[in-house]
Amino acid sequence: MLREPSYLENTLTQSRPKSSNPQILQELWPYVKPYPKILCLSLITIIIASLTVLGVGMGIHYFVDFGFSEKSPFGLAGSVLGLFAVVVIMAMASYGRLYWVAQLSERIVADLRKSIFNHLLMQNIHFFETISIGEIQSRLTTDTTLLQIVLGTSIPVGLRNVLIILGGLILLILTSPLLTGIILFLIPLVLIPILIYGRRVRRFSRLAQEKTADVSTQLDETFGAIRTIQAFCQETHMMKLFAAQVETTYKASLKRVKARASLTALVMILVFGGVSAVLWYGGQGVLEGHLTAGQLSAFVFYAAAVAGAAGSLSEIHGDILRAAGGIERMFEFLALNQSLKVAANPQSLPCPLRGHLQFQNVSFSYPSRPHHVVLRDISFEAYKGETIALVGHSGAGKTTIFNLIMRFYDPLNGHIFIDGIPIEDLDPHTLRRVIGLVPQEPVLFTSNFYENIRFGNLEASDEEVKSAAIAAYADEFIEPLPLGYHTLIGEKGVALSGGQRQRIAIARAILKNPSLLLLDEATSALDTESERNVQKALASLKQDRTTLIIAHRESTIQKADRIVRIG
Repeated sequence: MLREPSYLENTLTQSRPKSSNPQILQELWPYVKPYPKILCLSLITIIIASLTVLGVGMGIHYFVDFGFSEKSPFGLAGSVLGLFAVVVIMAMASYGRLYWVAQLSERIVADLRKSIFNHLLMQNIHFFETISIGEIQSRLTTDTTLLQIVLGTSIPVGLRNVLIILGGLILLILTSPLLTGIILFLIPLVLIPILIYGRRVRRFSRLAQEKTADVSTQLDETFGAIRTIQAFCQETHMMKLFAAQVETTYKASLKRVKARASLTALVMILVFGGVSAVLWYGGQGVLEGHLTAGQLSAFVFYAAAVAGAAGSLSEIHGDILRAAGGIERMFEFLALNQSLKVAANPQSLPCPLRGHLQFQNVSFSYPSRPHHVVLRDISFEAYKGETIALVGHSGAGKTTIFNLIMRFYDPLNGHIFIDGIPIEDLDPHTLRRVIGLVPQEPVLFTSNFYENIRFGNLEASDEEVKSAAIAAYADEFIEPLPLGYHTLIGEKGVALSGGQRQRIAIARAILKNPSLLLLDEATSALDTESERNVQKALASLKQDRTTLIIAHRESTIQKADRIVRIG
């Protein structure tokens, strides 16, 4: 649905200064630096391709002036062959330019995507609760694609055009200084509109990218809730919301397109108006004998090449400005710091772990709702082999306790200890390796049963995976399938029932073999028979482990050693 920008998104936008083009290139340099060979080959082929374009002008000059002259040492055949040789070199250089530049741009974008993905994966859970997945997808796909286009096409072509302009101006001066003065007079007329419209294009481009990200968010939210939408017959309502979002994006894009189109049209008029003036003055020079026909032909070619390059620069500049907004958005992610503090010298957990868990006067409120205290002065202890049932009304903070134990958040006040060690003194990975979590709504991946269960222990063999599935009573519905454990479960386990998904999550926890077990009403989605089977699995799993259960069912509470009431 349509949403207001989150607090985190506003913070990202406001805290990071707008990057200029040199700053953006400076930020990209670490991704270019590891590939000096490809960079050098790209630059060499760009230079050769640019020089051969100008070489075609010289070939035309000799062809017109000497190709039809009997006294010429070149002759018609020699002139044509010389011109063809230049074109062959230009074609080979163009091939090298396209190949090496494309390879470099693909490598840079691939590395950047990996860097952003890796950086985001290490962010605190609060980050993902305050920004939409659609926004992340947009920055990792749409924005990086724009960067790929700029690096693979816009910048190399722009560099080639700059070289053509510089080389062309030198050849123009050598051919006719007077006519060159006309060309030089036109250059400021081309640059001024680029500078004027450039900032507008950049501003509109960033706005268009943000609106496109909102469309991705809308898509993700809509199709992620398709069952709810169809169950409540709200398809028409969602169509209207999506149409409104698309129209907003269209209007934002239209502003950008209008600014770029105005810039391109104005530059074309100025540039090719100048070419017309050059043709008139040059024609007068040929008639008066100041220039040869070959010199005028070459001059017109150079002027057209310079004009075309200058005109193309305006459009390339627009492309770069358009991508600049997306690049800024990507580097905003890389500029994020982890809000979860990690100890400079983290402690190690004792081995073997006793599994003594202690909450000491813990208070907590979520960062997005700082004035709403979820937990206030909570204290309790749990020992190895003991099962603690957490009970309380909905919203009392039972799941929040699990989030604090996993150290997705830190308490505002108080401390949490494992075997007497404050968990803030542990590396989060060290802490989470000894904890097994079975959530009320298990998350499964679009893969087969082997890979989903093995997620609890990537080193486990197929036999160990099957043993965990048998212990969780998941084998009874996996084995009869035609492909057995190799069967794909569909996106997010859509092909499975709620009870089946929960048993897969339990098998995953069994395979992890944790010292501390967190069960968020792990049998809530099961029927009576399945619950009985899973309770047997859990009874085996809980042996010699510290277990906390968020309980609603009376049968679950009865099996607990102690009850802690929250709220």
